[in-house]
Amino acid sequence: MGELQLVIFDCDGVLVDSERLSNAVLAEMLSAEGLPTTLEQSRSAYQGLLLDDIGLSAQARLGRRLPDGWLAGYERAREEAFRRALKPVRGAREAVRRIAAAGVPVCVASQGKLEKTQLSLELTGLGDLFAEGAVFSAYMVARGKPHPDLFLHAAAAMGAEPADCAVVEDTPSGVMAAVAAGMRVLGYSADSDESALREAGAELVAAMADVPGLLGIA
Repeated sequence: MGELQLVIFDCDGVLVDSERLSNAVLAEMLSAEGLPTTLEQSRSAYQGLLLDDIGLSAQARLGRRLPDGWLAGYERAREEAFRRALKPVRGAREAVRRIAAAGVPVCVASQGKLEKTQLSLELTGLGDLFAEGAVFSAYMVARGKPHPDLFLHAAAAMGAEPADCAVVEDTPSGVMAAVAAGMRVLGYSADSDESALREAGAELVAAMADVPGLLGIA
């Protein structure tokens, strides 16, 4: 890796503490459909998937189609949960601020829809950290994570070479996507499986406050 040109942050679980909220709603709604699901089972089976893939995976487990509008209902229920209780990940704001203050551009690249990511950043007071046009969604590219498309798209849009980008991720699929893009990747492990992140190719970081230092930023 040459001079650091860009730091790409995942959103859910890295910048905003959303994974437990999202998966609690998902587990409750799947259980109500006759597919008993705990929070941990929801996180294990669905975390990091595109919304449509969540629906397909749930239908395969359920053995039938979900009702029409079920995914839209899930999105509405998740948004309500976010508006009630979503908080930033501890240390995330300061980590992003320090990196940007050192002159290194920052952006967000999330598996979620753009509207969801923008809402999450606004609700947690992090939206001002990222310039207009510096938030990217897997729905902008042909393939989501674990494919490299999203990270390569973000790098190109931000004018950075992939080999000079660093990514902060919290899921194995996100780590795999960053590795496939040829980028350095830090695996934020505070609420994730350390061994899975390491096996996917990440350097582990246990606290967001440690990210700038690992990137050589004082």
